[in-house]
Amino acid sequence: MTLITLNAGSSSLKFALFEARRPPRLVLRGEVSRLDEAPELLLRAADGRELARGALAPAGAGAGGQAAALGAALEALRRAAPEAMAQVRAVGHRIVHGGRDFAAPALLDEAAVRALEALIPFAPLHQPHNLAAVRAARAAFPEAAQVGCFDTAFHRGRPFVAETYALPREWHARGVLRYGFHGLNYEHIARTLAREAPELARGRVVAAHLGAGASACAIRGGRSVASSMGFTALDGLVMATRCGQLDPGVVLHMIGAEGMSVDEVEALLYKRSGLLGLSGLSGDMRRLLAPDAPAQAREAVAHFALRARREIAALAAEMGGIDALVFTGGVGERSAPVRAMICEDLAFLGVALDKEANAAGAARIGAPGARVQTLVIHADEESVIADAAARLCAMAKG
Repeated sequence: MTLITLNAGSSSLKFALFEARRPPRLVLRGEVSRLDEAPELLLRAADGRELARGALAPAGAGAGGQAAALGAALEALRRAAPEAMAQVRAVGHRIVHGGRDFAAPALLDEAAVRALEALIPFAPLHQPHNLAAVRAARAAFPEAAQVGCFDTAFHRGRPFVAETYALPREWHARGVLRYGFHGLNYEHIARTLAREAPELARGRVVAAHLGAGASACAIRGGRSVASSMGFTALDGLVMATRCGQLDPGVVLHMIGAEGMSVDEVEALLYKRSGLLGLSGLSGDMRRLLAPDAPAQAREAVAHFALRARREIAALAAEMGGIDALVFTGGVGERSAPVRAMICEDLAFLGVALDKEANAAGAARIGAPGARVQTLVIHADEESVIADAAARLCAMAKG
């Protein structure tokens, strides 16, 4: 028997095929990227060999683009592994927002999907795509279990003072609190450290998930202590098109003095800000780091690094120190210049890079003898989702 994982984002669809063992064994992994520009499908074997790559017809952003991406992904999987695709028994989904009620992986029946639809205003850039993938997977695999895995779940269980805002308490009771996101990958990092560096896993870790969406998380003893993201995935670090941390008075000014509607403000903060807004060029870090990029692009990258340093230091303070700094996510894993810029002024925390190791993209990039170990761990939400889907299916059978 096999299972599929789907990670449907605002501009991409990541997918994977696993044998439904405990633990699951990866068979194929792929991605449809740049959905809103020039969609491209990439499929790889478990050992990293490229099996298929090709451009797809543009379908535009939104549900139409995700539906087309999912169709292309399933067709690629069927061509590469027809027998395995005939035995799919579960589909695991990344769901960005689980709210207060979904603190662990769950089977997604119609009532659960409706409850998650009510959270769309909390994650408008992601939740609709996540749930569209659930409905499409139901249609493609009507006999398979649909399992939701939530980016907020890893952060649940923190004390009141860590998750509250300084608002009247009834707002906390109404669900306005610091949820935190990127939890599936932070859980993967905690598991990886527990397996490969148990002394660090027991200590104080700041993980920086840097990509189109970006956040940082304080992890102590394998559990989330604090996150740069809060009520929505808009807070904290600068992102590709999202502004990150912002004085709420700016929003009041936009609505009151500038006469902008709520929809206009939402579109500005989610889709036209961040690296794109600052640079006036792109939200893609690769373009901003190109030798011919204009001065505004360099300033956008410098601001990105400044905000990341500030959040890393704040999270270290919340734990009373730091034993390891982990970079993950597309930018965190692949951009040595960005890692170097972020670490440049963190020597006071004990962070120091080995320049050659960093340039080579090594797994351990800290300088020999540095008090804080600095690592690069590749993001892998799919393995966490697959493990949860296999476990829930086994429980349902038993």
